[in-house]
Amino acid sequence: MSYADKIFKEMCRDILENGTSTEGEKVRPHWEDGTQAYTIKKFGVVNRYDLRKEFPAITIRKTALKSAMDEILWIYQRKSNNIHDLKPHIWDSWADESGSIGTAYGYVVGEKFFYKGEEIDQMDYVLKQLKENPYSRRILTNLYQFHDLATGHLDPCCYSATYNVTKEGDDLVLNMVLNQRSQDVLAANNWNVAQYAILLMMVAQVNHMIPGELIHVIADAHIYDRHVDIIKELLDRPEHPAPKVWLNPDVTDFYSFTTDDLHVEDYITEPQIKNIPIAI
Repeated sequence: MSYADKIFKEMCRDILENGTSTEGEKVRPHWEDGTQAYTIKKFGVVNRYDLRKEFPAITIRKTALKSAMDEILWIYQRKSNNIHDLKPHIWDSWADESGSIGTAYGYVVGEKFFYKGEEIDQMDYVLKQLKENPYSRRILTNLYQFHDLATGHLDPCCYSATYNVTKEGDDLVLNMVLNQRSQDVLAANNWNVAQYAILLMMVAQVNHMIPGELIHVIADAHIYDRHVDIIKELLDRPEHPAPKVWLNPDVTDFYSFTTDDLHVEDYITEPQIKNIPIAI
């Protein structure tokens, strides 16, 4: 059965049984009807996934893998902050009339800075360092740039990805630590896991490396009050084997990937849950 299902269920049970409630506290998120959105939360959740064993997609409900990939390309490849460049509608509530989410996400990735006399952006820095200095312990992206927060429409949730290379025999293995300040577990957990697993796969492929471990660190992992019953239903659902997921091996340039290059096979899931309320 899918290891991602096991991790997801264990995390949700831990939050429900051992988490703390924000009910009655001053909270920023609210529901569409204006009601404050409270959570049950756990601090400091750490989950590990090994892409050499299986792709981390849950099967107790379907994760739209190509849509997840499209968002990660939107941020790190297209370096866009406009929802018109993105197929999924997940950012619509935060966009202005022009479609912009301000100085956030792709905008931050694409900001130029000088590194050792060279003007470069964050993703190009990662790709350059992995080619030229793969054992560096300084290869990362960081979307939490304080000078951009005031003019961004939402502070980044997944804010940093640290890349680290290890050696196995003659092979180089690329690992990643994904840091997330806050996560809506029902709406976003496996979406974020899957999309950063795909990002790790893409970056590894263009550097002739093997995608290895994805370690997901969540500072505030929470279940919203209106999601509790849905989570309980998911906990009772049967699990299926993880799908087979791979990339078009002919792509050797990170900026050439499209969602058509993602191949998914044998993804058997339980029914999708539709119309999940999203706190904003």
